[in-house]
Amino acid sequence: MVCQGQAGQEVVTFELKASCLHKGITKSGIFMDIPKSENQYVEFKSEKVAAKDLAEEIVAFANGEGGEIWIGIEDDGTVSGLSRDYEADVMNICRTAVIPPLSLLYEEVEVGGQKVARLVIAKGVDRPYYTTKNRYLVRVGSTKRVASREELIRLFQASGFFHYDLVPLNQATGADLDLSAVGEFFSRYRISFAGESEDEKMRLLAASDITDGQRRPTVGGLLVFGISPERFLPQAGIAFAHFKGREMGSDLVDKKSFGGSLPRQVDNALAAIKANIVTGSTISSAKREESPHYPDRVFRELLVNAVVHRNYSISGSQIRVLLYQDRIEFISPGRLPNTVSIEKLSVGTSFARNPLLVRLMENLGYVDRLGRGLPMVCQEADRLGRKVHFQESGEEFRVVLGL
Repeated sequence: MVCQGQAGQEVVTFELKASCLHKGITKSGIFMDIPKSENQYVEFKSEKVAAKDLAEEIVAFANGEGGEIWIGIEDDGTVSGLSRDYEADVMNICRTAVIPPLSLLYEEVEVGGQKVARLVIAKGVDRPYYTTKNRYLVRVGSTKRVASREELIRLFQASGFFHYDLVPLNQATGADLDLSAVGEFFSRYRISFAGESEDEKMRLLAASDITDGQRRPTVGGLLVFGISPERFLPQAGIAFAHFKGREMGSDLVDKKSFGGSLPRQVDNALAAIKANIVTGSTISSAKREESPHYPDRVFRELLVNAVVHRNYSISGSQIRVLLYQDRIEFISPGRLPNTVSIEKLSVGTSFARNPLLVRLMENLGYVDRLGRGLPMVCQEADRLGRKVHFQESGEEFRVVLGL
């Protein structure tokens, strides 16, 4: 069952993934299924729930994918009902006990002659949220808990308050940078890096955020100019797989893994895609005619988008490019940033989770900061009569391009 509600100006859509035990009816006469049990998107609360506990549940849902809180239903699914209207109390909690304040949908539902309240919390646009007790909470399964350090980093990255690509790597040194690639980068500014003094080289590297003040490479500097960035960031890489059929269980045609600097990853992955994609053709009047197909810039844009905008604080998960008979999927670790929605992608957005990566890759000619890349992909797909789907699920973002 997919439920939709209105929270402020934003439509909330998520799957409850639970069978239903009761039927209810809203004040407007709409019949509604009541979830049978709690899960990642559903929480039951007694009428006696404390304001502090309710604030924490709201924060946990807003910091995640959103969800519903049903007041007047016990943990075991028993409908205990409400003795009065709690809308004013709930709205006051959202204004005064949740930071920053948020809006949600409150509606009363009649179930078996008793009233319960349904609270619909959207995925927060101003994450991270926390309570007046300075508690940052997240939803895990059917429970909430205090956010871990890694989860907080992701939340702050999504808000734009913190950028992981600017973090220096304690284990790495200047010797881990490819100085010839660095020299090519500075040549675009008409600077002869190789001819500068050692002090001036260090100053230039720090001024460009390739290293910090202590000569340690930053995450972004190592990713773009590192000799083997995967030594320090094993999650940095692209895994490519070509399947014979339309499902992952199909026979594997080809499988590769690409490491090294981001420019090298993009170039090598693009070469693998071109080598594996079958271009159709027909014979007309004794002349071979190639069927219309995607230009290279489409695949290049999706690869660049993946390496530049993925969340590098998520360890143990590489970018995956999966080629099937009817589609190709580009899967990046990390959710979309706060201000970016699926709907905005097709018309262009220039928000950068990793501003250093964007700046460095733009200088190298890989990135267009104007946000025209994904709209171009959509236009090329339309031209060929094919579809592009953008999907966000958990800690992954996926682009599915029809072939």
